[in-house]
This record gives sequence, C-alpha cells and structure tokens, in this order.
Amino acid sequence: MITAVDTNVLLDVFTADPSFGQPSADALRDARRRGALVACEVVWAEVAAAFASRTRANDALERLEIEFSAMHVTAAVDAGVNWRTYRSRGGPRDRIVPDFLVGAHAAFRADRLLTRDRGFYRSHFTGLTVVDPSDGS
Repeated sequence: MITAVDTNVLLDVFTADPSFGQPSADALRDARRRGALVACEVVWAEVAAAFASRTRANDALERLEIEFSAMHVTAAVDAGVNWRTYRSRGGPRDRIVPDFLVGAHAAFRADRLLTRDRGFYRSHFTGLTVVDPSDGS
C-alpha cells in the first residue's frame, strides 16, 4: 500500500506539536508498516521551508523513509481544473492550487492520503481514501 503524506502530518512530527505530534508519528509508523510513504513536490517544498538547510530537510524526510514522488502531468492538470471549478463555484481563496496538487498527486500516485485536513480532501477528492491521524479515521 502506498500512502501519500501531507505537509501538516510531517510538520506535526518535525516540530513535536504537543497536540498532534504523537498521533501523527504513530500514523506514519503504521502507514510505513503497511507499505511505502511518498510525498510530492509541494509537500517536499513546504517541509523544506521549515528547516534551516536543504540537508536538514532531506535528512529528516529520509529518517522517516519518505520517498519523493513526482507529480504526473495528468494529476497536475486535474489539480488546476479542479481548483478553477472550486473557485468558480464560490470556493474561498484560502484554498490554493498547492492544496489541490497534493490531493491530485495522492489520487494519482497513492492508495490513500495521510492528512489532518480530512474535510477538504474528502470533499474535493471523493475517490481518495483519507486517513486522519488525529481521529484514527
């Protein structure tokens, strides 16, 4: 089983978030036991921004056995089209294309997405299995 991992779960672990750090670490461990952990360019970049250097970011992701998984062109186009539809239906601007890229990547390259942003991804990627470490779903 391939689990795509969202930025919020990784930052929970890397920042030792007092509320979500342990549940996210447990969920990552469980997902790793089941198969591969992957992250797309968007997640990689967002995580890298939280570290003082490229080396530290890469080392942290490597320690968790997160594999870089490139976005497929079809997923990228789907993300853009889905975002445009979302905005044309009155969706607020707080959701941006990178959110849709993470979901489209997971739908195209993985069996499920590990994220605390379950409502958004369940609403906009209905065929995607979403696992929320904060509630065990």
